[in-house]
Amino acid sequence: MAIIPKRSTDFDVVRRSDFPIRLTIKGGDGNALNLSGYTVAAEVYNKERTYKYADWTVTYTNRSTGTVDIELSDVQTTTFDLDSVYYDVKLTQPNGKKFTYLRGKLNMLEGYTE
Repeated sequence: MAIIPKRSTDFDVVRRSDFPIRLTIKGGDGNALNLSGYTVAAEVYNKERTYKYADWTVTYTNRSTGTVDIELSDVQTTTFDLDSVYYDVKLTQPNGKKFTYLRGKLNMLEGYTE
């Protein structure tokens, strides 16, 4: 089944804070994709992709409705020492084919409360 990728999406993230995102992945027909047998992976890296900052925690909230939660922890966002870092979310189908579903930039804002 074809997967409808999201366009590039940028987010503002406060350093030293958790950052969760809920995704509903849709198939080529526009309906939620049943994620049984699929693997979702997501990473954060510098623009040149020479340094990986973190792997997002992935929780399959409801595979049958294509719902996945991805999250960066406060400990992880503390390590993002650039003004902007980049991310992508990839799906691996049961047959091994891989697709980039979502990608973009995380604009880092300072968090001041300890």
